[in-house]
Amino acid sequence: MHSPSPLSLAELPIRRLNRGDLVPCADLCEDRGWPRDEHRWSLLLSAGTGYGIDAPDGKGLAATCLTMPYGSGLTAVGMLLVADRYGRRGLARRLMRHVMEAVGDTPLVLYATELGQPLYEDLGFSPVGRAERVGGRFGAGGPDGSPSVSASRPSVTTRPAAADDLRALVRLDLSVFGADRTHLLARLPAFSDRLQVAEEHGELIGYAALWPSGQAEVVGPLVARDTATAQALITALAATTDRPLRTDIHAAHKELLGWLVERGLEPLTGTTVMTYDITDLPGDAARRFAPLTLATG
Repeated sequence: MHSPSPLSLAELPIRRLNRGDLVPCADLCEDRGWPRDEHRWSLLLSAGTGYGIDAPDGKGLAATCLTMPYGSGLTAVGMLLVADRYGRRGLARRLMRHVMEAVGDTPLVLYATELGQPLYEDLGFSPVGRAERVGGRFGAGGPDGSPSVSASRPSVTTRPAAADDLRALVRLDLSVFGADRTHLLARLPAFSDRLQVAEEHGELIGYAALWPSGQAEVVGPLVARDTATAQALITALAATTDRPLRTDIHAAHKELLGWLVERGLEPLTGTTVMTYDITDLPGDAARRFAPLTLATG
């Protein structure tokens, strides 16, 4: 009796991921040289929709992709990963086409690496911006210990977020992001090591979260009225940890990027912000400094 022939990669079924896939997802991140980030995957799979292809050799996942819907107006795409042993065999393209069909007419946004950008362009995505990743030990002043050139600005009041801040935080985020992210923001207090808000005369003017990733702590999302508010939030979060920081700052905020480098963080990598079926991102880009993670837009 003949055993059935193994399925080709093009025939392998695409299935929905669930929390039982946390370890295989983390294994795939590690395979690609990323931090395992089971903590992040737990958030993404609870707030978003994950898709995966099981490896034909029975060893975990061959590929993953995740969508994060924000109402009917926008969906973020991220975590498009293919195991190294199955690279360049069409899995990424197949998964992306599946995702694009699944979301229908909803516009898409993603952060593309240099390696992935040609695929997204071929699928019809267009670049609309850049994000620059910086990381390292955050210092209180410049490289020589001197205060920043922006230190003379009026101080901004920040404090740890309280439970009753959520409604105001969601309102602020909606005006900045241009889409409803309540289902994601409601999970931030449990997900984050620290959630900090900035306020003026009792009104929230910014917020930022700090969460663990590998040996570092990530600052994101970062929403702020202006650069000084963003600086105050980062400074407050940095004071709560002795681990290195990492964040992805939208490249238009050159002053903040320069300030972070001045404080000891180093440029790491960059990504291209790309959209599909929409010419630009909704909301207020001037107050949008950093995403929660590149997978959430």
